[in-house]
Amino acid sequence: MKFSPAWRRLAFISGLTAFSAGLGFSAAQAANYEFLAAPETDLNRVYRLDKATGEVGACQYGLKEGGVGVTLCYAPGEGAGPQASSEYALVASRHEREGGVFRVDLRTGMMSICYVLNDNVVCTPQAK
Repeated sequence: MKFSPAWRRLAFISGLTAFSAGLGFSAAQAANYEFLAAPETDLNRVYRLDKATGEVGACQYGLKEGGVGVTLCYAPGEGAGPQASSEYALVASRHEREGGVFRVDLRTGMMSICYVLNDNVVCTPQAK
């Protein structure tokens, strides 16, 4: 059975659309994190937020004697682990000496402050 060029073109476009939709779904799944630099002007720390769970971590550059530096990462500690399922974002203050960031729940308006304490990221209890 032979298909006309128009039919083949339609089949190709339909397949391409389905493929693109699949890629769009994958891209949406991959966009689960938000990153924000700490507002402190002499600190090279970046915070990472899981936008669905509210879990917060952080990484920064560290010097290494005699070679290339290292990436130092801080795991979620007290209050920085997964929260109730919602839609979270990070907001930095404009305070040039502030090393922490605000974790905000966009659905409820609750906020907490997250910062590095010892070897973990910790967050204050959420408040409104």
